[in-house]
Amino acid sequence: MSKPNYAGIYNMVSQDNFEEYLAALDVNYALRKVVCILKPSKHIEHDVNSGKMKIKTVTTFRNFDMDFTLGQEFTEDLGPVGAKTTVNWDGDKLVCVQQGEKEGRGWTHWLEGNLLHLVRKQELSRCEKRDRPK
Repeated sequence: MSKPNYAGIYNMVSQDNFEEYLAALDVNYALRKVVCILKPSKHIEHDVNSGKMKIKTVTTFRNFDMDFTLGQEFTEDLGPVGAKTTVNWDGDKLVCVQQGEKEGRGWTHWLEGNLLHLVRKQELSRCEKRDRPK
């Protein structure tokens, strides 16, 4: 079975429980309030043959870049801290496991219809985000 190609530019449609997720990561109150009003776009480059991916999250506040190969551990910049991160396929979903300051942290991406879904988790905290292609 071939894997989906995630390449494209996506704009945020909606998100749920993001502030609670940030609180579980010990992000301070003022920063949580600022981050929660942002409407990021996600720029994804995906080479399905080599497994190389670049995911750039673009906001007016700060941009986040991830450049990795599926199945290979890399160090991810998460702001004030970093994490050892691995992204792999689970069926047609991308599943990320992050090992760092907080246990049980990671995310899952999948395409459904014309939406790119993202579920972030931190132990018992969970938030969901949906993006539409630009």
